[in-house]
Amino acid sequence: MPLIIADDQFINVFDSAIGLGEQELSYNVLPEKKGHCSANGMIMYDKAVWSPKPCITCLCSNGKTICDETVCPALKCPKTIIRQGECCPVCIDIVLKSLAMDDRPEFSGDSPEPNDPSIEELMPSPRTQAEMDELLRREEEEHREEEEEIQRKEKEEQRKKERKREREEKEQKELEARRKEEEELEKIIEENKRKAEEEEQLRIEEEQQKQKEEEEQRKEEEERKREEKKRQEKKKQQERAREEEEEEDDDEPDEEDPLRGDVFRSPSSPFPDELSPVPAPLPLGCFISDITVSCSFAKLRTIPAVVDVKIKSFDLLGNFITSIPNEAFHGMPNLERINLGKNNLTTLSIGPGAFVTLKHLKRLYLDGNALVQIPTHLPSTLEELKLNDNNIRAIDDVILQEMPNLVTLELEGNHLSEGNVDPLAFQPLKSLSYLRLGRNKFRTIPQGLPASIEELHLEHNQIEEISETSFNQTNNLHTIVLRHNMLEESRIAPLAWIYHETLESIDLSYNKLVHVPSYLPKPLLHLVLMGNQIERIPGYVFGHMEPGLEYLYLSFNKLVSDGMDPVSFFGAYHSLRELFLDHNDLQNVPVGLEDMKALQTLRLNNNKIRSVSPNCFCNTEDEDEDSNLEDVHLENNYIRTRDISPYAFQCIKSYSSIVLKPQYVK
Repeated sequence: MPLIIADDQFINVFDSAIGLGEQELSYNVLPEKKGHCSANGMIMYDKAVWSPKPCITCLCSNGKTICDETVCPALKCPKTIIRQGECCPVCIDIVLKSLAMDDRPEFSGDSPEPNDPSIEELMPSPRTQAEMDELLRREEEEHREEEEEIQRKEKEEQRKKERKREREEKEQKELEARRKEEEELEKIIEENKRKAEEEEQLRIEEEQQKQKEEEEQRKEEEERKREEKKRQEKKKQQERAREEEEEEDDDEPDEEDPLRGDVFRSPSSPFPDELSPVPAPLPLGCFISDITVSCSFAKLRTIPAVVDVKIKSFDLLGNFITSIPNEAFHGMPNLERINLGKNNLTTLSIGPGAFVTLKHLKRLYLDGNALVQIPTHLPSTLEELKLNDNNIRAIDDVILQEMPNLVTLELEGNHLSEGNVDPLAFQPLKSLSYLRLGRNKFRTIPQGLPASIEELHLEHNQIEEISETSFNQTNNLHTIVLRHNMLEESRIAPLAWIYHETLESIDLSYNKLVHVPSYLPKPLLHLVLMGNQIERIPGYVFGHMEPGLEYLYLSFNKLVSDGMDPVSFFGAYHSLRELFLDHNDLQNVPVGLEDMKALQTLRLNNNKIRSVSPNCFCNTEDEDEDSNLEDVHLENNYIRTRDISPYAFQCIKSYSSIVLKPQYVK
């Protein structure tokens, strides 16, 4: 049969050479080479095609034999014929019709028999080399497409794994940053708590010491009285005539009798002698010291009846008191301070005349109760009113009218918002300097702030916007605390505070800022921006400030080295004293630090800094000039301390102020 070769050469191979019924050769006609195939002892060239059996076509491809078997379809015609070069029968009537269409002479007589040579001559030729090449090309393309699809899926899966790993690493970093922040906050809280406990313990010890001294003095006085009484008895025996006069002298109250620690002092003037109340013992857990009665955390349910005109401070913190009757403080008309914090008081449980008689009351603390509104009928002498952590839900325009002397008002931890605070509510407070409205539900700066206010606290609210008119009337304002809100730099109006003449301190920590806000107040000295998502410091953002920014805190942000350049700190080089850039993503020490002549504290710890150049902190051109830096933190970076130049810190007076360890390992 004919054998087709890829280079269009034809070689006649006998049937016996490819196994068509004859005996197989016992030797190779040609020596086998790489890429050739062996078929029943014959060497087939690459791309050679042959048919070892009917309906089977084989191809040599790179040393591999690929065979294709033809499956014949089932026929329903009565007579069939197998055409020359083909292996599958066809119906005779279909062949005849095909011949008629080609204007061929029709068959005459009886229908041709199967395998009639006259018909086989008219059959199409067998599959050509081009058709086999096309078949091979299609198979290769399909195989290549399958491989490409597999590779594409593998790449896509790899990209998914990488994105998942990056997301997990990012989440881990954020969790680690939050954890470190929480740890630092916990340390600060613990330190403050420890200090408060120490102060409280010191105060208690001082009071106990004072009480002990008073007790010793009382005992000495009693001893003196006993001695005096003995002398008087002796005189009675000697002078019977003066007995009545001496007895009258003994019955008179001794004005020098000091206050005992276990009884309340009784006034001498408010009541006649026959109506003078009998001194009652102090409740368990209470004690008296000079002008103060302290009953803190004494588990009291009612306010004890105390009668003493000299008492000026009454401390009832942390009890279970549920009401304040009208006569609660009648025995202490000179009270100046009352602390009723952390009790169970409600608005209706406070009598309308409870504080009316207290004409000298200046400080009233009602924190941590269950009040739903500010109590009425409070003395006009009040200078400090604390109502933190209650359930106050509204402030109308008249509730604060009778307190013109109020200097400090604290309303943190309530349910106040711009919707339930009347715009005229704070107008009567002509002396108010200190206002705390943190932990409420404000979304904007409250309206109608008094012109006298100097310090405003609005932390832990939901403030999203600062308009141009927010601080128009607050000409004396010097401190604003807005940390833990929802502010973005685009929602701060350019004219909100840039022309404010007294505003020196702003705290915008833990908001949604992505860069340092522009249009900051001109006299600003203290700026806190910790815990935002700040990535850059715009150029000249501090350039308009006079006399210049002194304290800048940018810890726990997303600052990178490309987000800062020399003009970022333009206007603050001569004034900055403290600069906090710790817990960011800085890769290098910021440029321009050597020009900050007033800088005393610098924090660059917990970044990604890898090197410290000789001129980062010191100007190498001026070797005699000393830096004012007293505290430099560079720990928890990727710095190889052994590679730091010995001249890098030559201008810093004390090397003990430089913290370099520990460092991370790559």
